[in-house]
Amino acid sequence: MDFEISKISDYTLIKVLNDRLDTNNAPELKSELVAINTNGEKNIILDVSNCEYCDSSGLSAILVANRLCEDSIGTFILTGLQTDVEQIIRISMLHTVLIITKTVEEAVSLLIEKEKL
Repeated sequence: MDFEISKISDYTLIKVLNDRLDTNNAPELKSELVAINTNGEKNIILDVSNCEYCDSSGLSAILVANRLCEDSIGTFILTGLQTDVEQIIRISMLHTVLIITKTVEEAVSLLIEKEKL
């Protein structure tokens, strides 16, 4: 499995263990995201700090996560972007749609703040 999934009290943290998020593992990530959401989880943090490459299927999985969280009135946060992955996120203008933090800790803090509102 290319992912480490941790259920924490108010959110699920998914860490991509592979250095690529592409056609080889993005479909598996999408399946995991749907399963997590179906189990009632509405807040997801996706840590891609190990990823040095992301293709269109990886971006699609990220967008699926965002949509699932929005549909369940939750929050999706993408964290740990490496330079090349950040560049593809910016080129595709996803940085205008997604919540992005540098670290998992920042993402957790942001979630806690949003839950207080």
